[in-house]
Amino acid sequence: MMDKISNYFKFGEKNTDFKTEILAGLSTFLTMAYIIVVNPGILSNTGMSFAGVLFATILVCSISSILMGLLTNLPFALAPGMGINAFFTFTLVIKMGVTWETALGAVLVSGILFIILSITPARLLIVKAIPESIRYAVAAGIGIFLALIGLKSVGFIVPNEATLVGFGGITPQVILFVFGLFLTGFLIIKKIRGALIIGITSTSILAFIVSKIVVANGGTAFVTYQGIIDLPSLDVFWKFKLLKVFSFSMIMPIFTLLFTDMFDSISTFVGISEVGGFINKETGQPQNVGKALLVDAISTTISGLFGTSSGTTYIESAAGVEEGGRTGLTAIVAGLLFLPFMFFSPILNFVPSVATGPILVLVGLFMIKPLLKIDWSNFEVSIPALLAFILIPLTYSITQGIIWGFLSYTVIKLLLGKFKDISITLWIIDAFAIFSFVIEFIK
Repeated sequence: MMDKISNYFKFGEKNTDFKTEILAGLSTFLTMAYIIVVNPGILSNTGMSFAGVLFATILVCSISSILMGLLTNLPFALAPGMGINAFFTFTLVIKMGVTWETALGAVLVSGILFIILSITPARLLIVKAIPESIRYAVAAGIGIFLALIGLKSVGFIVPNEATLVGFGGITPQVILFVFGLFLTGFLIIKKIRGALIIGITSTSILAFIVSKIVVANGGTAFVTYQGIIDLPSLDVFWKFKLLKVFSFSMIMPIFTLLFTDMFDSISTFVGISEVGGFINKETGQPQNVGKALLVDAISTTISGLFGTSSGTTYIESAAGVEEGGRTGLTAIVAGLLFLPFMFFSPILNFVPSVATGPILVLVGLFMIKPLLKIDWSNFEVSIPALLAFILIPLTYSITQGIIWGFLSYTVIKLLLGKFKDISITLWIIDAFAIFSFVIEFIK
């Protein structure tokens, strides 16, 4: 049996062994397990069942990661993407007024389009059409967007008529948030495996105690306990709706889902492949990138079916690679470790926003690193990058950041007479962006 596993995953060729792969899978799981709580916490703002989204999240994490391991023999784990879940919740549903069932339909359609692009040359055309500076800026803008959501969720940042936003003051929730932020930050600095999970758990326990004290003094509880174990919930499973997805107003949202998912995945593949030595020496591309993108596309598709925002490859997979993981067994182990948690929705629902808020801020920190790759002294690319970066959190919309980033890039190139820098694909994207403005104006 062990020989068959060794031969299938090519342990000898990859210079690894069974024990190393198991430990690497555990390491990857520990660094990304926070998504089990954080994703349902974000999507439940749409009115979706926390328990239902939790079940969908676990299914997507497990099935997608196992599929990646089996089909590509790469140590990449997948889960619903941070940033995409914020777009799903705060832009599609809350801002645009789309029902969460229709939003799931949009995820499904974007996944099908992603599959088509993954098996055709169109994928490369889109990749080449998007300026790197805008890709980096969008990733960083989404990071700041997540940090803003985290700060807002605990009352650290509140609306202010005079200054638009302001500090919410010192409250028990804010104090707990700060405690969780410093504790988790310290664990990350010390490179403790599972730092985010330890931070969430510790802050949740402290929050439960503080909540009891607040209630005893006549206040309102902000943490509730509902039990430990329950059967998986099917509240959002297969509840997608497609009827209103095929409308003009949904063109840019679907493109945003597709764009964010695709470029997040490509960036992750390249980054981890460089660290783990998974680069094809002949082509200079990550090994099995075509199959990996196809699995990522399938992950997005099943996300729409199961009841969550788009699944994507996680940069946290690098933790497993650093532990020596070199084959698909690492991804499979990580995927299997998610499964038991489908029965713990009551205790996981107990986790308050003061415990997940610090995680959103820290994930935002992880995501702003690409800003370092932008040549800010070259205003030709930095002006569009700035607009893409800053408009995502300020408009509370990833779509607006992407649209204005693309359009400003095109306008600047036109003014400079650099027509060759604008590809046909980018012209098409710009046309859709302008069309979305027309639709909004007509409304």
